[in-house]
Amino acid sequence: MRLVQFASESGVRHVGLVDREGSALQMLDNATSVYELALEAGRLNCELADVVQQRANDQMADYGTLVDRRLLLPPLDHPDPAHCHVTGTGLTHLGSAKARDSMHSDAESESETPVTDSMKLFQWGVDGGKPAGDEISVQPEWFYKGSGHCIVPPEHSLSVPAYALDGGEEAELVGLYVIADDGSVLRVGFALGNEFSDHVMERQNYLYLAHSKLRTCSFGPELLIGELPTDIRGRVRIVRGEEEIWSDEFLTGEENMSYTIANLEHHQFKYAGFRRPGDVHCHYFGTATLSFSAGIKAESGDVFEISAPGFGKPLRNPIEVDDSPPERVKVRAL
Repeated sequence: MRLVQFASESGVRHVGLVDREGSALQMLDNATSVYELALEAGRLNCELADVVQQRANDQMADYGTLVDRRLLLPPLDHPDPAHCHVTGTGLTHLGSAKARDSMHSDAESESETPVTDSMKLFQWGVDGGKPAGDEISVQPEWFYKGSGHCIVPPEHSLSVPAYALDGGEEAELVGLYVIADDGSVLRVGFALGNEFSDHVMERQNYLYLAHSKLRTCSFGPELLIGELPTDIRGRVRIVRGEEEIWSDEFLTGEENMSYTIANLEHHQFKYAGFRRPGDVHCHYFGTATLSFSAGIKAESGDVFEISAPGFGKPLRNPIEVDDSPPERVKVRAL
């Protein structure tokens, strides 16, 4: 089952169930957000799919028209974006250390230590990311991207601010969660995401990784409810005008990861501050494929497109670069 959030031309919100052909959305009665549906399922102690089936009616919306008119919304959001937390984990996929290590190894080439911190952390994950039974894995790398204000809807532009050095895609799986009234964590589902980052800034020094992640991002357009495939083989590409300037396969799902999803979730939500009732969490699970590693530099107007079987329509976002000189932020003393 896959859900889409969208708005009418007048701004009225709707939730739609993707039909078998993927060309139309079956409307839901009295449903303006997946957030409300998820909380209801939590209160009723039932599956989200059950709530959706009970609300589905006979009215259909043309999916393609909504895409063309840029009326799609992120498939999960919060009425107050400040209560939506966007985070992620890195070095979680088999092969992901190669791209990261290439960024950091030059800066550390003169060190007497031949292994970078990135490679050390990656190896810890390979060795201890999938422990037996209910044992807790080694901690992954973790980063913060921002509040819900940094989330860009599908088909809308990802921005490269004036102070940035670059803007590059990261095609990833995103886990979407709502915190129930009692503080328990409810996994709503999964979506394809673009964890947009500044790789040039990160390459200067790995301690700049935190800065490089504070950018806009996007996920969707569809929310996958239910069991996640263990082997996901998607495609990411960059289109400039009518020409595809780069494309590659990206692998995700637990078969291609050094951690289990359950352990990555544990290390996100073990912090009590991330279990505040009513909050939304959007968590990027990492990638091993970057156009930056292939020497590609995206330009204003380029379109990132991320797709994978089972996730419906692709996630597409153009890029918008601010070429103006950065201005110093002034603080007023009180």
